[in-house]
This record gives sequence, C-alpha cells and structure tokens, in this order.
Amino acid sequence: MKKIFAALALFLAIGLTSKAQESVVPNVDPNAPEIKFESEVIDYGVIDYDANGVREFKFKNVGKSPLTITNVQGQCGCTATTIDGKPGWPQEPILPGKSATIKVKYDTKRPGRFEKNVTVTSNSKSPSIVVKIKGEIKPAPTAPTTPDGK
Repeated sequence: MKKIFAALALFLAIGLTSKAQESVVPNVDPNAPEIKFESEVIDYGVIDYDANGVREFKFKNVGKSPLTITNVQGQCGCTATTIDGKPGWPQEPILPGKSATIKVKYDTKRPGRFEKNVTVTSNSKSPSIVVKIKGEIKPAPTAPTTPDGK
C-alpha cells in the first residue's frame, strides 16, 4: 500500500512540475510602438585621448502608437547615458512616424580599443534592444622635454 501511495504521489508531482514548465508566449499588440535604429553600431574610429566622446543613436518609431523610452543603460561606468546631468534620451513619448536620438558618452581618457553595449528599454514590441559603441582611443600625449632634459 505504501508503494502504491508513493508511486501515485510521484506521478502527481511529475504532472504538476511539467504543467508549471509550460511556456506562455505573450500576445504581441499589433498596434504597439516599434523602435527602428538608423544604425545599431556607432564606430568612433580612432580618436584622440580626451576627445569629445558624445555620439547619438538616431531612431524612428515605426509602430502605430507612441513610443516611450524608460531607460538607457551603459555596460559599465565608462559609458554614460546621462549627459550634463540630464538623461540622454527623450523623456516625452515619440509619436508614430517621428524620429529622435539617444546620446551616449564614452570616457575618452581610457586609451586603447573598446567595444561596449548600451541597453535601451522601452514599450516597443521588443522591450529591450542592445546597441553598441566601439572604437580606439589614442594614448595620452606626453609632455615635451627641453634639450637640457627638464
């Protein structure tokens, strides 16, 4: 009797576990906003040490309702999405068919190659999109020396 009860409990547990693992695909609103970037990669190229590190991602709302960007997050502290203390992305909704920009700033006092991701969160059909910045910062200039070595 104990074996039958244990087997029944085991089958019940397996049945509940398999039911809990069913994936639920959310319904996508056909009228939802949709963000379309002009380019998802900005290449700084090779730039001078301590050069202007601000660049803009241009995008358009190609959906059927207003697009609201809720957050823009750099991969690390070297990539800022707040410029001069203000968010680098539009705070107001972007209407269908309208364009806007997202500003990012890379710390150009870090010589060498870089490639960083920036995550854009919105109410778009794809709520989280990753765009990328890359480039190379030249080494810091060295101070000139005088003929006497000073």
